[in-house]
Amino acid sequence: MTGALNGIKVLDLTRVLAGPYCTMILGDLGAEVVKVEAPGESDETRGWGPPFQNGVSAYYLCANRNKKSITVDLKSKEGIALIKGLIAESDVIIHNFKVGTMERFGLGYETVAQLNPAIVYCSITGFGETGPYKDLPGYDFIIQAMSGLMSITGTEQSGPQKMGVAIADILTGLYACIGIQSALLERTQSGKGQKLDISLYDTAVSSLVNVGSNYMMSGKIPTALGNSHANIVPYQTFTTKDGEIVIAIGNDNQFNQFCSILEKPAFSKDPKFRTNANRVEHRELLVSLVQEVLETKPTAYWLEKCRSQNIPCGPIQSIAEVSLDPQLHEREMFIQYDHPTAGVVKAIGSPLKLSRTPVSYKLHPPNPGEHNEEILRR
Repeated sequence: MTGALNGIKVLDLTRVLAGPYCTMILGDLGAEVVKVEAPGESDETRGWGPPFQNGVSAYYLCANRNKKSITVDLKSKEGIALIKGLIAESDVIIHNFKVGTMERFGLGYETVAQLNPAIVYCSITGFGETGPYKDLPGYDFIIQAMSGLMSITGTEQSGPQKMGVAIADILTGLYACIGIQSALLERTQSGKGQKLDISLYDTAVSSLVNVGSNYMMSGKIPTALGNSHANIVPYQTFTTKDGEIVIAIGNDNQFNQFCSILEKPAFSKDPKFRTNANRVEHRELLVSLVQEVLETKPTAYWLEKCRSQNIPCGPIQSIAEVSLDPQLHEREMFIQYDHPTAGVVKAIGSPLKLSRTPVSYKLHPPNPGEHNEEILRR
């Protein structure tokens, strides 16, 4: 079986996370990805650690499988000539240089489109290629702060908090991947490529979804609710006798069933709690009442009771516990491969499950310039 993107050639001039995450997905789906770095290991994540395994950074490994690596000096005429030769045979070129850098290299979209009119050209920047912020450097942490994401994460006591992973980078990589595949699909009709201008800032703001919509409609500035939900109650973390549990009540019927499990049917009959809108209005009172009941029994008891009635719930697991979860092992979400320097590497697999053209893990994350000879000979 071949991958869904078998035959698609991607020239990858990205580094760090958003761009490499995008091109790794394309590689998982069968595209041939050629990762271009400057001599001297120019992807900073190669040095981000610990942890390292035989000198190889875990951070670098997380976003660079299924790629070939070449080292090219883009400040030299020979290097630019080589890149132009690769452009001529590529379907996609993707970069995350600052605005204007590709033009200074002589690799702006207009030039590249003349070399290969069918190419899909994807630019990833912090703030986009237009607007007053276009020349500012964009890092995930700064984007989370500016986009409003941090203002709604955490609690009143903790103050604004960033998320535990670089979520703006990850979402930008996903949007870039969607845009690239859409442009490739459109190309089958028009025969023409096009340019994608993808920014971390745009992506992070788009991820505000319901909270952003709430503000647009009401004009009320949202605050951080910790583990609570802005529009649904009860939908949060509760303390049990021996730990914590997440309860996620999505509708009134589920709330009625939940009250039966709590052996508090009166809750569902109380006018203050009868509908979700009522429950949101009386959030603090209801949460305190539910908390009093849940803390009388251990987490395992409530998980069994809620799951037996299809009430959405779950434990709060550490990453160590996640790595042992039989559901994820059944779904093949944990893989391992051989790396020429790092040795045997354990990794997280792809969530994409395609029945006829499944993802595959053919290439380890490459060492710098590992495929110079192969690519140059071709």
